[in-house]
Amino acid sequence: MLIKINGEEMNVAEGSTIQDVIDESNAPYTPGSIICLIKGKKELEKNVSKFKIKTTQGSVILELLDTKEAQPLVDVWKKQYKDFENLSIRWSTSNEVAIGPVVTELEPTSEEYKYYEGDVVLSLSSFSNESTHLILIKENTTNVYSVPPFNKGIFARVIGGKKTLNSLTDDDEVKAIEPIIERSTTTDSSAVSDLDTVLEEGNELFTYVSLEVDNDSPVSVEHLFSVIKDGRIKVDFESESFLGFYELKGINKPKENVVSRTRGNVTVRNSGVGVGKLYIYRENRVLSPNHTNVGKITKGMEIVDIAKKGDFITIKSNQDRLMLLGHNQNEIDEKLASLNIEHIKEGVTGEDALIVEQTPKYTIDILNEGKVTTKSIHKDDLCEINFTDNAPRTVKYFKLVSGLLEEPIGKIKVHFSVPGMHILIFEGDSNTSKGLVPENTPENIVKACEIGITNMAAKNVGLIGVRFEDNKEFGPTAEAFSSTNILGKVVSDYSKLEKFKDGEIVYVKESND
Repeated sequence: MLIKINGEEMNVAEGSTIQDVIDESNAPYTPGSIICLIKGKKELEKNVSKFKIKTTQGSVILELLDTKEAQPLVDVWKKQYKDFENLSIRWSTSNEVAIGPVVTELEPTSEEYKYYEGDVVLSLSSFSNESTHLILIKENTTNVYSVPPFNKGIFARVIGGKKTLNSLTDDDEVKAIEPIIERSTTTDSSAVSDLDTVLEEGNELFTYVSLEVDNDSPVSVEHLFSVIKDGRIKVDFESESFLGFYELKGINKPKENVVSRTRGNVTVRNSGVGVGKLYIYRENRVLSPNHTNVGKITKGMEIVDIAKKGDFITIKSNQDRLMLLGHNQNEIDEKLASLNIEHIKEGVTGEDALIVEQTPKYTIDILNEGKVTTKSIHKDDLCEINFTDNAPRTVKYFKLVSGLLEEPIGKIKVHFSVPGMHILIFEGDSNTSKGLVPENTPENIVKACEIGITNMAAKNVGLIGVRFEDNKEFGPTAEAFSSTNILGKVVSDYSKLEKFKDGEIVYVKESND
């Protein structure tokens, strides 16, 4: 049987499931993501309200009327619009452009009616249904168009391409007519997560969205890459006009490329309330300087249209992220060479050389410059942390300050180190720590290697610390227990930490254990 997957036709065996088709087609899909299932072309097009007529002069956009009187004509158009393709402009006057003829089952009338600029009419020339024409009105006129007995023959309005319409002559032709897919087109389609669903003839599947990144917004594009986890993205908010992805809200981003927010555009808020939030637009929105454009959805808007809060969407970018942190310095040589990127190495070398910094930081800048410098440390020198589930605000603050919210390797700077005191205190951020309320405060003892942060109950809010021995009086930042939030524990060799001095950098990673 014939189906479509991600816009491509495919013959599959009767009784095939969604999983069967994904496996056979090798379609991009991350387990746990939603899939859009449309029963067939007619099911999709029944909700279409706009059509694009492509001509040799350009395109004209029609919007169908949503009235009971025009419905019989709308039904005829949806059934036969393809018949008007590859036809010449039959005639063009100061008042109208005619395309045709085609054969319909409509019946003519002989009434004279008043028509207005932008009206779109089905006309039966010479009172014959075998000579049905599409009439696009350019100026107000009164005429006998031998129209069917429904709404004066009017079934649509011209809403775009009036300049093209006025330039058409009988030397031009219609190249194609396409339905314009909007959110209202697919809202009745199914969001499916059961891959054992059996498909039927004519079904259409969409398994992922395809994204083309904006090369003029390198910092914000990297922010987008950070939101994408394991090839998918989670919806945090859903409205009629956009989907919101708020995992990295609060992270300041510069204003980069600002363009009109149209259907399919992806933006990052660059200032104001909600800075760092990511948006995908279902409908056009007004231009805003507070939104940096990071890309455009080029395929799979059907999934965007049906997604709900909490859904995961598989997403595939035209450009892979060049995130080298956490990789062995030698392992990425081959990948960089395939991209014609020069690799300059700093720091330690060898089999355990772990990359902890890269310059430039951002994928697009690396590609533009054609080179990248990486800094490596010995793998055993990396500080691994097991974060607790009992202090979500504190953990997020630490990840924000260290950079772990956006990158696999973070770094913190030593603020205070005294040999023999078995304590190490790191710099925090006074601005982002203001709302750090007490959570997961210790009660009777702070264990060795537990990491704590001074909460807003004390003056030095935001400082980060770790002790290397148990203490029953003070937390890891030398504050009272009530002023200390415990965020986790160092699970790597803590003896290496005790050797660090004021001003030095400690590289950190979230433990996978």
